[in-house]
Amino acid sequence: MRRIRHGDHGPAVAEIRAILVGQDLLPQGGDPGDFDAATETAVRAFQQSRGLTADGEVDDETWRALDAARWRLGARSLYQSIPDPLVGEDVRTLQERLLEMGFDVGRADGVYGARTARAVAQFQREVGLHPDGGCGPQTMNALRRLGRKVVGGRPQWLREQDTFRQSGPNLVGKTIVVDPGHGGPDAGIVVPDGPLRWTEAELAYDLAARLEGRLGAAGMRVHLTRGPSPASSPSQLERAQLANDLGADLLISLHVDGHANPGADGVATFHYGTGNGATSTVGERLAGLVQREIVARTGLRNCQIHPKTWDLLRLTRMPAVRVDVGYLTSPQDREHLVDPLFREQVVEAIVAAVQRMWYPLDADVPTGSIDVRQLRAMVAADS
Repeated sequence: MRRIRHGDHGPAVAEIRAILVGQDLLPQGGDPGDFDAATETAVRAFQQSRGLTADGEVDDETWRALDAARWRLGARSLYQSIPDPLVGEDVRTLQERLLEMGFDVGRADGVYGARTARAVAQFQREVGLHPDGGCGPQTMNALRRLGRKVVGGRPQWLREQDTFRQSGPNLVGKTIVVDPGHGGPDAGIVVPDGPLRWTEAELAYDLAARLEGRLGAAGMRVHLTRGPSPASSPSQLERAQLANDLGADLLISLHVDGHANPGADGVATFHYGTGNGATSTVGERLAGLVQREIVARTGLRNCQIHPKTWDLLRLTRMPAVRVDVGYLTSPQDREHLVDPLFREQVVEAIVAAVQRMWYPLDADVPTGSIDVRQLRAMVAADS
């Protein structure tokens, strides 16, 4: 869909406004088909609450989030639908409720897939209902009656941590998907610099190719979501599906940022999370490790880690992070980003963070202390 923004008019705007009114983000009244300043402010507030880019414009991703927000748990019966699964805020609320009770739905992503249906069926068996995997009135009543079962930590954190602990600290044989942002006709941030022209897509691909080489040398199976070809421009959904189909252990998406203010600079890392408690806990840990390693090894400004519900983070079934490695629009950051030696530092930082992901928490090492060259040497010695 085309972006819908301030100044637009029509039925699509009326539908957006109706949803925002239902979310108590926009008061009743006014022209229902007018995307005015109040609507833009309400869209920004909605995006902020859902971990989306808060630009006040409705693109595909924001529209899917708005459409999902219509539903509250109990307002409709939920079931597994193939090939088009039910999606909504009610599904996410159900998933979070089941997670609190100790049932494994995976990530609370708002998609009623096979894993959620199996968790519902398991719950139904435990309470004496027919285990059809659907959530109707009887199942809802049972959910309301029962309380939290798991104690001693967030259930998903315990489950994901256990998976990593059991796989051992060695990187050899593990699978990682590296996603160079944008690509094809979508160049991302573009900045002319004298006779040169720097693009986010080219820098992201260069970082990804370097990272592929380093992680491959450490023994990992590495897959890129796109190549350097001008025709290579998969959607976020296609990138997420590739990682899922490969059964990847991790996904790292590489971007650079841009802003109208050239003073904006620094690195930020994003993981899946709604901002109100639902999160990919291992993804959050990976984001923290990547962020700290890059800051320590490059000196970039620390813009912290943040939860987001971008499709690439939400729909992947493994821990996934997106790294925005500096601002191409910042003269200071751009000077670093166009330097191949600096990009090598960034890659070394990410490799160190990936290795630390598989260290037990009680055997972790200080930030900046891993010599990435030793990882190559260890693989060569083992082989």
